[in-house]
Amino acid sequence: MDKNIPNISESEWEIMNTLWAKADLTASEIISSLQENTNWKPKTIRTLLDRLVQKQVVGVNKTQRVYTFFPLYTQEECRRAETKTFIKRIYGGTVKSMLAQFIEEESLSSDEISELRSMLDENLKDKNKK
Repeated sequence: MDKNIPNISESEWEIMNTLWAKADLTASEIISSLQENTNWKPKTIRTLLDRLVQKQVVGVNKTQRVYTFFPLYTQEECRRAETKTFIKRIYGGTVKSMLAQFIEEESLSSDEISELRSMLDENLKDKNKK
């Protein structure tokens, strides 16, 4: 069963990546971590963090004197939701169209083709078991 995960902007993904790496961070710790790799101002980071809390993607632990933040979804859950949104928006919801375009436009090595074939075979086995 898929959870209904809200859309996350590219900037919000940066905050989520920080929280997936280490949960229960204070706003100051998140700001400090992000300022190492971005030129974002603390107010911008705080706004993005507040948005993620409003979207219910990030939770707030209010039991301590200083609030800490933690992800409410795993990285894999968010990736899966983002992938579905992308496929729906760009390829009309069909994975086949996406794969066909990818295969036509990319020059894949023999090893990559074998790996993809193996993944498809494994997927088919799993579906036949059900």
